Amino acid sequence: MEENLIDLPFFIDRGFYKKKCRVCGRIFWTLNPDREVCGDQPSEDYGFIGNPLGKHVNSIRETRSLFIEFFKENNHTPIKRYPVVARWRDDVYLVGASIYDFQPWVTEGIVDPPANPLVISQPSIRLTDVDNVGKTGRHMTGFEMMAHHAFNIRDKRVYWANETVNYAFSVLTRAYSIPPEEIVFVFDMWSGGGNAGEDFEVIVRGLEVATLVFMHYKVIDGELIPMDNEIVDTGYGLERIYWLLTGQKTVYEAVFPDIVEFLRKEAGLEPLPEDIAALLARKSGWLDYKYPDKTREVKRLIAETVGMDVEELDNLLSPYESIYAIADHTRTLMWMIGDGIVPSNIGAGYLARLLIRRSLRYLLKLGIEIPLAEILEKQIRYWRNDFPEYWELRDEILDIVSYEEERYWNSLEKGKRIAQNIISKYRKRGADILPEDELIKLYESHGLTPDIIEDIAKKQGIKLPSLEGFYSKLASMREASNKGMKVKVDKTLLLAEKVKGYPPTRKLYYEDEKKFEFKAKVLGIIDNKYVILDMTAFYPEGGGQPSDIGLIESNNSKCKVTWVGKVGEIIVHECVGSLPKPGEVITGRIDAKRRLALMRHHTATHIILGAARRILGRHVWQAGAQKTVNYARLDITHHKRIKPSEIREIELLANQVVMENRRVKKILMDRTSAEQKYGFILYQGGVIPESTLRVVEIEEWDAEACGGTHCNLTGEVGLIKIVEVERIQDGVSRLIFKAGKAALEHIFAM
Repeated sequence: MEENLIDLPFFIDRGFYKKKCRVCGRIFWTLNPDREVCGDQPSEDYGFIGNPLGKHVNSIRETRSLFIEFFKENNHTPIKRYPVVARWRDDVYLVGASIYDFQPWVTEGIVDPPANPLVISQPSIRLTDVDNVGKTGRHMTGFEMMAHHAFNIRDKRVYWANETVNYAFSVLTRAYSIPPEEIVFVFDMWSGGGNAGEDFEVIVRGLEVATLVFMHYKVIDGELIPMDNEIVDTGYGLERIYWLLTGQKTVYEAVFPDIVEFLRKEAGLEPLPEDIAALLARKSGWLDYKYPDKTREVKRLIAETVGMDVEELDNLLSPYESIYAIADHTRTLMWMIGDGIVPSNIGAGYLARLLIRRSLRYLLKLGIEIPLAEILEKQIRYWRNDFPEYWELRDEILDIVSYEEERYWNSLEKGKRIAQNIISKYRKRGADILPEDELIKLYESHGLTPDIIEDIAKKQGIKLPSLEGFYSKLASMREASNKGMKVKVDKTLLLAEKVKGYPPTRKLYYEDEKKFEFKAKVLGIIDNKYVILDMTAFYPEGGGQPSDIGLIESNNSKCKVTWVGKVGEIIVHECVGSLPKPGEVITGRIDAKRRLALMRHHTATHIILGAARRILGRHVWQAGAQKTVNYARLDITHHKRIKPSEIREIELLANQVVMENRRVKKILMDRTSAEQKYGFILYQGGVIPESTLRVVEIEEWDAEACGGTHCNLTGEVGLIKIVEVERIQDGVSRLIFKAGKAALEHIFAM
């Protein structure tokens, strides 16, 4: 750790005392000369409970506005929040912090930030502590991370550590009127999202309200690799600051007062006795169910203080813990489903389903017989001024949740019978404990939560493995995407070393997609079969579109082009026959009928996707696509089986767009400008790992980052006919369709 990041001029000039915490041993800075501990200890009581600190605020919205306005006045540009689904990344599914919005493109210096410096309030989701939610008073699956970021990239110097700490102190004392002597800066190290750096944790009365990270490392295989760039990565917990300013007993009562009160009344519960509620609230920082032994000891001490045993205390608290968890989970679901996640058994959909199932079990436990969608509707209504986009999408969100709830209850009884059979097999084998992998399978395949399985197992005399952290473990297994770990061993990777030294190939197929004959110079031959030209009209395989085929001819040679690939910026042509020699001028001839058929099917794919989103809902996202000469397939996310009537509507709407003969524009744009203009729907086809995006925009219909060849007008596509629909996995349906001549031939054959 670098000493100069500890002893910042700000602390020395302002008269802070540098201390070493007698509990954790970390360095911290404080204006209180008598303070001996940093305050970030489980043994530290929350001193703000019932004793609100700082400025009086009327809402979480006001709390957010104070932060944004402060930084706006200090030359930071406010930017809109990003979706909670990280569609611009291939290593994670969900946004877990505001810096995720800018990794890796901005942090690596590949593209410029949308503003510099900037301020944002980013909804973020972390499910790795889900077993703590509702029980500790402070843990949440979804929260807003307010942040100010500065990107010291290339030769641009904005600000660094000293200014960052100054801003943090100023916003807390000036915008929120928190007494300066209450603020503690604790020095530590932070790592996340592939980057790392030294940091200061900002503690107020035992509550961590912000983290200030000075990011200047990449993390590769556990090693810290210094970066050329220095990124100011801050995170201020909106909900925690609001909790601090209001002094409520839990963060849930501060953030979700109406939902908590509604559920309490529906469950027929009286408010918790004031003495127990106050004591528990002050000690809630001690609780962490990742450390069950310590948590049990804390509960024992609380129980003794109020004259109860631990079991009595647990029974008293359990329904309130359920209420708090439902309040938290339903807002997180509003964000997830509203931003396009469909519950399923894969990817981010798995995490949405996990929260739905937990919420349903809590409702059952409370004896509340109302649909989960009704609570979602209340959340959407409550937050409609903060997130009006979800109010517009409420019918879709509620339909998805209702459908998932119906499926869950329908599958439960069948699942119980399966569980009985599995447990019976283990009992006959003489087993005492059901293996954890069976527990996970029963949950994932049949929605059986551990409490249901435990009831079945008890009757057969079998125990379950430790359930501590069960849901957190499931979330951790799924929260990071494995998409970025898939290494496709193909020809382009094998050729990477061999093409080094060649200049980039001029891409004639983008200059004129109907150029089927061209002249070019041969730059080299690799392995006696790969031809490299200075320019080419042959389209290389990519974006779900096969490569062109055709001929390469010179005065002395003629060969068939059987495959074309892109290796970086170099195009290679795999050929069979008599190859030309380096330096020769060749004539390239592309199979025009094949290219036109592929163009029609590629443009038709964009048209069909736009139609599906309009008929089925805006939750529909592309989950995969493939174009061929004779047909194309499009995989889309959708929670229900698609009805024949809906297919007809999609088909009719798609053909209407064809007949309207809309323009198909292809535009090169820098990544940030494209995202700001079109939004993250750009990444329907997946992540594009480039700073400049080729945007294919069908006029007032669809816009996607796409490298494929396309028609110039939708009328060139011809007839579109959907020929088959199948549900290929939970939450994903496949549309197989034909365009142009292939569609006509299909109809003739019917």
